[in-house]
Amino acid sequence: MNGGGGDGSEREERPTGDSDASPVLRSVLSAIPTPALACDPETHAIRAANAPAVDLFGRDPSVLRSRRLSDFVDGGTAVGGDAIGPAIDRARIADGDAGVVAVETGRVDGDERRHRLELTPRTATIDGSEWLFVGLTDVTERVRAESRLESQLRVTEAIASTLPGALFECTANGTLARWNDRFAADTAYEGRELSGTDLTSLFVEPGPDRENGAGEASVSEMLRRVYRDGDVVASEVTLLTRPGERVPYRLTLGPITDGDAVVGAVGVGEDRTATSLREERLAVLTRVLRHNFRNDLNVVTGFTERTIEAIDDPQRAAELERVVDTAERLLRVGEMSRRVERLLADRPTTQPLDLRAAVDEAIASLPAELRESADIDVDVPVGITVSAIGYLAEAIAELVDNGIRHNDADRPRVEISAAELPSESWASVVVVDDGPGVPPAERAVLTGEETPLEHASGLGLWYVSWIVGSSGGSLDITESGTGGSRIEIELRTAENA
Repeated sequence: MNGGGGDGSEREERPTGDSDASPVLRSVLSAIPTPALACDPETHAIRAANAPAVDLFGRDPSVLRSRRLSDFVDGGTAVGGDAIGPAIDRARIADGDAGVVAVETGRVDGDERRHRLELTPRTATIDGSEWLFVGLTDVTERVRAESRLESQLRVTEAIASTLPGALFECTANGTLARWNDRFAADTAYEGRELSGTDLTSLFVEPGPDRENGAGEASVSEMLRRVYRDGDVVASEVTLLTRPGERVPYRLTLGPITDGDAVVGAVGVGEDRTATSLREERLAVLTRVLRHNFRNDLNVVTGFTERTIEAIDDPQRAAELERVVDTAERLLRVGEMSRRVERLLADRPTTQPLDLRAAVDEAIASLPAELRESADIDVDVPVGITVSAIGYLAEAIAELVDNGIRHNDADRPRVEISAAELPSESWASVVVVDDGPGVPPAERAVLTGEETPLEHASGLGLWYVSWIVGSSGGSLDITESGTGGSRIEIELRTAENA
């Protein structure tokens, strides 16, 4: 290690031999399993070193015996700035941490990196003479690891303080250990009041009837899933603030692991008061508009159909039939908007679904007059299970409905087939019709290429696309061999999801 410390007068008094180190002293020193030095208690001159100490310093024993302790300490001072000599004298009569002197030093074998040693000095009488025994512990790697950890903690704290949302950490028993200012503000508690608080006490647990929030989850159950199964769970919950205010909250919890064991949980929260209020107002607006829209169009359809029956002019009757068709199309758009609203509000998650059962459900859901007006061929093997949200049957039904409704053939034909793809990780369901095909403006739904001057005429393909996207799948629209449309949905098989 590099020398550093001591003045000229000290160097003149350095011991040059080991005549003072008796066989008994050397025997005692060699019996110590960790690095240790025997020094003059007055001058701190090194008189003997055991084998672990020789290995630690990387020097010949005779060289060590020609130096003082201060020669191996950068600047001759301990960590903290005290002169090494007085620091050792104080430490040798102290207990606990006060009996340890931390020093910075460097190796002498070409490695100039700084190293950290902890010196534990103690006096003992050997063969009638008093000696200063100094235990040596190389804590370089520990200090570097602590420094890295402190750096990581500073980064974590910086991230936590700059996040717009709430962030917190729970211990293995579900009590709060750390949190950012946003979480403290959301709960309206002072920081010290949150320490050790049971997380579940900050949230309203829904009762059996869940009248205080339909669809809300139990935070206790969320924590159980995190600690028991290692799951990441998210749900809408109700935060109970310190003043007793109930706040709609979006909560996500995930596990902190040590090997295979879950040792804590981390949580992210979002106050959804403004979002919930906006969603509630939009839902009311949508319901009112849809109700009035439906009622008014039913009036238009009813009076128009009565007028058609009362006139004898074929041309005028045909024009009025177009009015009825347009009104019915607008009614379907209104119904589709209701289904889209439900999909967006539910935030469904994927689950294993039997593909053949989904196709059968889709066909059964079609209006009877629509099914009877077309030929629907199904070639879907039994046993294909895909990962998708529960709305998959509605997406397939919408494609079949479009294939029949927008078909100018005397008797439309729609074919539904499915197969597992060669990769064995994906399966596809294909809907083919013999109609005029999907117009380019409708296909633009999939690519986001709609423009104000040329856009899709309905919500059907949007609805199908959102269902497939939420299922983690893909949707492709091409032309069939007969000139109609060929629409393929690809989904992961359940065992590979």
